[in-house]
Amino acid sequence: MKQLSRAEFLKVMGVAGAGAAAFGTADLLGPAGAEADELGLLGATYPHMTVVHGTNVAAITRKAVAALGGMKRFVKPGQHVVIKPNICTARAPKYAATTNPTVVATLVSMCKAAGAASVHVMDYPISATPQSAYKTSGIGAAVAKAGGKMVIMSSANWHKYAIPKAKWLTSGWTFYREALNADVLINVPILKQHSAGLTIGGKNMMGLVKSRGTLHQNLSQGIADITTLLRPDLTIVDCVRILVRNGPTGGSLSDVRVKNIVIASKDVVAADTYATTKVFGKKLSQVPYIAAMARSGLGTTQLNTISIAKYNL
Repeated sequence: MKQLSRAEFLKVMGVAGAGAAAFGTADLLGPAGAEADELGLLGATYPHMTVVHGTNVAAITRKAVAALGGMKRFVKPGQHVVIKPNICTARAPKYAATTNPTVVATLVSMCKAAGAASVHVMDYPISATPQSAYKTSGIGAAVAKAGGKMVIMSSANWHKYAIPKAKWLTSGWTFYREALNADVLINVPILKQHSAGLTIGGKNMMGLVKSRGTLHQNLSQGIADITTLLRPDLTIVDCVRILVRNGPTGGSLSDVRVKNIVIASKDVVAADTYATTKVFGKKLSQVPYIAAMARSGLGTTQLNTISIAKYNL
């Protein structure tokens, strides 16, 4: 089993890069350039979460990140960024089975503008080849136009790692090494129905691990365990079009609902909680992996205890 490098270990412990600030404390890290300036956030305490509604997908994505302090709060010049959307299948964007390509491309552009040395976008599809899924979802072309790179996840980069904070996967698990080595990991799920309740931020991390079928033996704790190692620095939930039935791959427009919402937070648990209860309309108990993540110290489900900034564009 491969041991974590120093950089990987620091990331797991939450003391490296953009993940340095602890949840629940005033985050007064340096302002995030022009994006923050425009919002009057210089010297301000950033909200725990932002929720933006509007029909211009690029604009609501930019606003969601800007209201958190801007991308320069998360990405520093010269850093390597990995963006993990949901590209589980080869479906056109209108079917809401894969993350909206404009959301992904906008984030790529913002990372590049913040000075990222590279922005790599990747997923491990379940019912299509990566090439087909990347093309049909529209994400491949959008990312290339924005200056990012789509990564075909190669067999040479899968390694088994110990998970220091695991409660179930105590013998370790196989992860995609580039995601662990990234300076910044941005999680970009789409909100959609699944047999696990919903696929959102926590379950989206499963695209960076192998043997996903085995994880279903104890899915909630499995998701929590892998997310302690692959803890995203930023989670952006695409709720522009959501899949309300026949997830995760969909295929019928009758299963799609238009919400025109983007959620952003450093806290994947809070983001998933809001998407579940406020956007999809499910009870939190219907998506048990969210509570498992909270018990593992990955964030909070108590939305009434955090600051949430909401905008309509």
